[in-house]
Amino acid sequence: MPDIALPATSGAVISLALLAGRTVLYAYPRTGVPGEISPVDDWDMIPGARGCTPQSCAFRDHFADLKAAGADHVFGLSTQSTAYQSEMATRLHLPFPVLSDADLLLARALGLPTMQVADMQLLKRLAAIIDDGVIRHVFYPVFPPDSNASDVLEWLKANGV
Repeated sequence: MPDIALPATSGAVISLALLAGRTVLYAYPRTGVPGEISPVDDWDMIPGARGCTPQSCAFRDHFADLKAAGADHVFGLSTQSTAYQSEMATRLHLPFPVLSDADLLLARALGLPTMQVADMQLLKRLAAIIDDGVIRHVFYPVFPPDSNASDVLEWLKANGV
């Protein structure tokens, strides 16, 4: 992992390269705010765009199981601002921080898959297992989004530290 510090919804600044132990990182394009108009009229028709909230909720719901299976850290990741992410993290009661890569520093350094929607450069959905700053496994593509946490959990159970 490159040593890139990203702001987190917890108020901390996190470099995934410097974390000890096993980290689960899942990335998603963007979440919306209830009642807010989608960024483009056909958002739900864009392959991979729909499902960010169910993906985050699944990681929330499996958080204790992920920790029990060996995850020392769990993070969400998107290109949205920390302020935007904080609303979502609070509303969804996420027990883990979400990291903002609004400047695409991590995405570019790792060559993460992205998509252009209107004037936004968004991450494509993926998950990664990072052991002591080294990427050990990547889940990509991810479909359906709400099964991503279960897939990660099964991998953790089968691949103990």
